[in-house]
Order: sequence, then structure tokens, then C-alpha cells
Amino acid sequence: MSNNETTMSDSERLRLVILGGAGVGKSSIIKRFLSNTYTSRYRSTIEDLYSREYDLGHMTLKVDILDTAGDMQFPAMRRLCIATAHAFLLVYAVTSAPSLECIKQCFEEIREQRGDFQDIPIVVAGNKLDLTSTHRELPKEDVSEWVYCELPKLRVKILECSAKDDINIREIFCTFLSLSRILPKDTEDTSGLKRQSSAYHSNKGRKKTACPALEKATTSDGKDSLQKPRSRSLIRRASKKTKQQMREVQPGSDDCYVS
Repeated sequence: MSNNETTMSDSERLRLVILGGAGVGKSSIIKRFLSNTYTSRYRSTIEDLYSREYDLGHMTLKVDILDTAGDMQFPAMRRLCIATAHAFLLVYAVTSAPSLECIKQCFEEIREQRGDFQDIPIVVAGNKLDLTSTHRELPKEDVSEWVYCELPKLRVKILECSAKDDINIREIFCTFLSLSRILPKDTEDTSGLKRQSSAYHSNKGRKKTACPALEKATTSDGKDSLQKPRSRSLIRRASKKTKQQMREVQPGSDDCYVS
């Protein structure tokens, strides 16, 4: 795969692919981040794409967030998503030990397809933090042991979050900006990053975070608008040019790095 296809430049999009098992809350994390909404009703996802633009001052950052299916019914689609991603969000549920095995499998798919997997920003997010007092099955230490002791050295960070209670949701996406070296690591002032595209619901009452730059903007008439994700057919058409990439990807190293 050409480095030009996977490396961010001033004019490239940041393609964030979200992977994880069914029912861990991948879609809920996206909806909480983009529209500050949450629903407990479960709907199985096939593939949804959300696109936004942010003004960094010196450049315009175009972000595509791709929400994928939680099962393995669409292997060709998963391979294409992995082959064209700039960053990955691996989501498990702190209330489900099997969900960790799901993201381990997802990571193995990444490692098999992407020879540059050690350079790709990855956030491992444990959702459903609001249920830990009664239903926790996965201590964060177990996830940390897997990431930092069993895996090769990666550009990675682990966070626990709650889409329901809006805990650490915006921090997840701020982390991608720092891991992608778009913003300084652990930056406190990202106010230069402002939304250009149309936005969603009112942000009234939302918790303030260390990443105010990701606060949404309004449309030109001052009203919020709700945009639906792009359809799967649009994604397929937009991805035709990248299909050849999957046959060119080299497998990654199996060597382990213990930090």
C-alpha cells in the first residue's frame, strides 16, 4: 500500500473506523459525540458513515467516522474498512468479558492486513462505565495488560467511557487528534479547531472537557440540523478506488514489545 494512501496530509481526510462486537455501544458513542443524544434501544448496524469538517486555522481537517457491523457477516466490507483507515477505535463493554475477545480478533485482522499497524492511531474504549458498580466483568488492568504487555509497541491509548452518562466520550476523539499528531500530545487548548460543517442538536448542558475545540457549530441560519449517515451504497462507490489496496497490504510483525 502506498504511504500516500494511509498518511495524513494537509488535504487528506482522517478516516476513523470503529470496530467491536455487537451490542457494546459503538453507535451510541458516535451519537453521543456528534449529537449529544442517547437511546437504550438497540439497532444492529451494517455500516454507517458520518463526515465532518473542522477548521484548524492552517488547514481544514475532514473527518470520516465509519461505524461497522458488530458481527462477522460482512468480511469483505470489514477488510475494505481496515485497509483504508487512518485510525481505529476498538470498543468493548466493561460488563462483558467476551467483548474483549472480539476486539482482540479485530486487532488481529488489523495486524494481518496492515503492515503499518504500529504507526496507526488506536484507541481502545471500554463502554458502559455507568454499569460498573454492579455488572463489571473486565477490570481496566486486564485490558492494559493485553495492550501494553502482549501486543507490539503501538500508538495506542486505553479509555473507559459511558455513552449513556456522557463520560469520556469527547476525550476519545480528542485523543485521536493527539495520537494522529494533528494536535500536541495532551493539549489543553484546542480552541483553534472549529466545526465548519452543519451540526446537530443543542449543546446546552453538555459537560465541559479539555477539548473545547470539538464543540459543534451551527448552520448559517443559526439553527441546528440533524444529518443522517451516508448509505452503504455511497460508501461502496466512494471506496472503489481503494479495493486494489487490500491485495497490496503486507502482514505486520508478530514480535511482541513489553513496555
